[in-house]
Amino acid sequence: MTETVRIAAIQMVSGPRVAENLAIAGELVAEAVEAGARLVLLPEYFPIIGAADRERLQAREDFGTGPIQSWLAETAVRHGLWLVAGSIPLRAEARRKMRNSLLMFDPTGVCVARYDKLHLFSFDNGQERYEEALFIEPGEMPKVADTSFGRIALSICYDLRFPELYRQAGEVDLILMPAAFTETTGRAHWEVLLRARAIENQCYVLAAGQGGTHENGRVTHGNSMIVDPWGDIVARLDKGPGVIVAEFDPARIRHVRNNLPALRHRKL
Repeated sequence: MTETVRIAAIQMVSGPRVAENLAIAGELVAEAVEAGARLVLLPEYFPIIGAADRERLQAREDFGTGPIQSWLAETAVRHGLWLVAGSIPLRAEARRKMRNSLLMFDPTGVCVARYDKLHLFSFDNGQERYEEALFIEPGEMPKVADTSFGRIALSICYDLRFPELYRQAGEVDLILMPAAFTETTGRAHWEVLLRARAIENQCYVLAAGQGGTHENGRVTHGNSMIVDPWGDIVARLDKGPGVIVAEFDPARIRHVRNNLPALRHRKL
């Protein structure tokens, strides 16, 4: 692709009721479209963040069918845009687990890419504890989507800490990073990790976060961002629901890579 296009990240503070979250997401998608966005990224767990993990398990869908996936397809068609579900719960092979899955829909409503989160978050500082492996079944492989926007690396939240995931993808033009980073880890590491992934891969990073205090008391970091290939933050939203939009410019990618051909200098 040679033309400049607008991309958007949607930030939410999702609750435990799927229908309410879809209604809010629909309003925010419409706002992004009004601002000219042609690709829109929703955050991790945009349809549901419940009081307990079992609520997400109850919302699981079979891949290819279900109310959340129908809403995504219909919304993509209605607005004629690329719509990416930061993640939704899909049925896993293990009966009491789920897949945390990113789905990309094209403007005709076809799901053209699926990525199941590979790296499962674990954190315990004595006050907060998370252990995703207890209820999530990990994916098996990285995923890159070849689109009219160029090569897009798909990833979710904790994947951000593993740079080899993106290097395995080869040269990409855009990294998608939907997340629900905790306030504790996000305040310490979110920005620096996003900028590092953009700088080392000389590509855009589109990061859509959950951001605020949720009905279950969980606090997520937010700070959804769009970062350019030089590592500059070109759009940012601190906390609360909202939309950020910026230009995705292939000429900017070429300029950075020509001036500093680090990707061509790789030895490993």
